[in-house]
Amino acid sequence: MNILIKPIITEKMTNDSELNNRYGFVVDKNANKVEIKKAVEGTYGVSVEAVRTMNYPVKRTTKFTKTGVVSGKKGAYKKAIVQIAEGDNIDFYSNI
Repeated sequence: MNILIKPIITEKMTNDSELNNRYGFVVDKNANKVEIKKAVEGTYGVSVEAVRTMNYPVKRTTKFTKTGVVSGKKGAYKKAIVQIAEGDNIDFYSNI
């Protein structure tokens, strides 16, 4: 089971990582904070101080267009914000 699905690379998370040493990840829905901490430490070789998690529900949308009713949905996911120890950093762009 792969716990870390992908890193979150947005303007807000990049600013948070530069100022506060916090990084965001989309993680497996069933992973807990201890598993997320071990996965980040093992993958990136840093020491994790704190982990915050958020569960996002499914979002359903319906639009009325000329061709008829169009419905869609965005899947549910779990997001983790990981606080890294001072002096450590994660470089997502090193293998590009």
